[in-house]
Amino acid sequence: MDKVETLIKEQQLKDQFDNLEKHTQWGIEFVEKYNKFVKERSEIEVNYAKQIRNLSKKYQPKKNSREEEESKYTFCRAFFTTLNELNDYAGQHEVIAENLTSQIISELTRYLQELKAERKSHFHDGRKAQQYIESSWKQLESCKRRFERDCKEADRAQQYFEKMDADINVTKADVEKARQQAQMRHQMATDSKNEYSSYLQKFNQEQNDHYYTIIPNIFQKLQDMEEKRIERIGVCMKTFAEVDRQVLPIVGKCLDGMTTAAESIEPKTDSKQVVEAYKSGFEPPGDVEFEDYSQAMKRTVSENSLSNSKEGKEKSSSKSKPKLWPFIKKNKLMSLLTSPRQPPPAPPASTLPSPSAVPNDPQSPKQHKEPLSHRLNDFMASKPKMHCLRSLRRGLSLKLITLNSHVRSLIEGSGPEDFSHLPPEQRRKKLQGKIDDLNKDIHKEMDQRDALTKMKDVYVKNPQMGDPASVDPRLAEIGQNIEKLQAEVQKFEGWLAEVEEKMPSKSDSNRRSGFYEAQSNTAVSNNCAQDRESPDGSYTEEQNSETQVKAIINPNTIPSTMPDFDEEFDDDDTLPTIGTCKALYPFEGHNEGTIAVAEGELLYVIEEDKGDGWTRVRRNEEEEGYVPTSYIEVNLEPNAKGQW
Repeated sequence: MDKVETLIKEQQLKDQFDNLEKHTQWGIEFVEKYNKFVKERSEIEVNYAKQIRNLSKKYQPKKNSREEEESKYTFCRAFFTTLNELNDYAGQHEVIAENLTSQIISELTRYLQELKAERKSHFHDGRKAQQYIESSWKQLESCKRRFERDCKEADRAQQYFEKMDADINVTKADVEKARQQAQMRHQMATDSKNEYSSYLQKFNQEQNDHYYTIIPNIFQKLQDMEEKRIERIGVCMKTFAEVDRQVLPIVGKCLDGMTTAAESIEPKTDSKQVVEAYKSGFEPPGDVEFEDYSQAMKRTVSENSLSNSKEGKEKSSSKSKPKLWPFIKKNKLMSLLTSPRQPPPAPPASTLPSPSAVPNDPQSPKQHKEPLSHRLNDFMASKPKMHCLRSLRRGLSLKLITLNSHVRSLIEGSGPEDFSHLPPEQRRKKLQGKIDDLNKDIHKEMDQRDALTKMKDVYVKNPQMGDPASVDPRLAEIGQNIEKLQAEVQKFEGWLAEVEEKMPSKSDSNRRSGFYEAQSNTAVSNNCAQDRESPDGSYTEEQNSETQVKAIINPNTIPSTMPDFDEEFDDDDTLPTIGTCKALYPFEGHNEGTIAVAEGELLYVIEEDKGDGWTRVRRNEEEEGYVPTSYIEVNLEPNAKGQW
């Protein structure tokens, strides 16, 4: 009965160990799950902060005139402040992620390792104690069975001895042998009894220690471990909330900054700035006059028409107007003189005007122009035609700028070694840069040669440090490299000298008059108006262009009073008004040299379309520019039509 109860208790204890092992394992898995949860929360905070920063960066103002102009409005400044505060707000989410990582994730990861090791140690001790008591129980059972067997053997030996002693037919020797056998078995039974009794006492003591000391201590350690685990989870959950609470004051300041920025918006101030920026100062248009088309309108080029137009303009204007001639001595070049570098945009698809409404449309046939020599003769004979030279000057710059863009495309691609595909100035810079790079390589090789020479000297003085002859191959190789590099330098220096000889001096290039540039423009292209550009083009002409200019210019045809033109040009006024125009469509005027117009706006025409699709207009005395001819309806004055 005692044996059965003992086995039942052992089985129950074993079952409890299994249950505790499962429970503690589940507790560790819960800690791992919570740690993973915090990691994912931290990753979300990092990604959220990154997205917020990218959003703020995406809408940050760019460093251009457009954004600088927008910054004067209060609502734009408020938006920029909101973006900055939003960037700081994202930084607080990064702080949350960092604190979650340092205060929870790292601590839980380290604690998990300790928890697993502690649990393993406790269950190892419990299993060991359980195995030891089971081993003691088995040994006790072995002693008990041996004692039982010896007792049975002794009883059989005693019965056999008594049987032999009662039998008269058995010899005395057999009886003595049976008696000795019975005594031996009896002694063995006595020894087994003593051993069993001793081990039983020992087992009872060990069993008492096992159930009342060892196992309770192990269970207590497991209980303490479990309580610490639960307590640590609670601390982490509290920290999880505190991490968010710590950044709330700064987040609140960010939100307060956004609120303050929003409250600083002043609609009236912004609207006043818009009014100041876009008010035109134009007087309302007068009554539309009757236009008599019964008489034939001829467009002729005459001195009287130009003079009358200019005189009429001087009478109508009582204010002195700024000089816009590009060759004035003070070099006050204005961006309004620059014409667009690209063809004009097509008008909006809806309600396109009829060809009659756009007399200077780029698709209309080009007008016949007089030979350049006749025009120059007219220019020499009549001062009012001086403004014609402006178109020639601008045409040359435009053509050269077009060539410059082509050259830039060649620079970006591959070209010959001597950079002969580049214009002289660009070629000179490229050659000089190549020479500088080669000189740097030569200096590097020379430094290596000097270092190897010193090493060789050391080897010569101390042969035990190395063989001096081992350095000679490398020195020879470096010498060959230096010779090759020097040959390359000489080659590029020759090309550079050739370019510098062909390039004109700066004083000569700066003193060239508009007359020479007009002749050069004729050599470059017979239709200079198709590629307009501002007169500030700094493109360096190619050799073939210079040759053509020199071949065309005849010194006999140039009057000796050529330098006097600069003074006459300085005294010249702005281009006269040759008509009016009405904007059919709005034009933003983003390109250089253009002017923005609104639909229905009335402007003055100061230069007709030269066949490139652009018409030059004036809004007021200070604001001029080009607009697409197809965007406006032009009404030229009768005496101004046909001007060149």
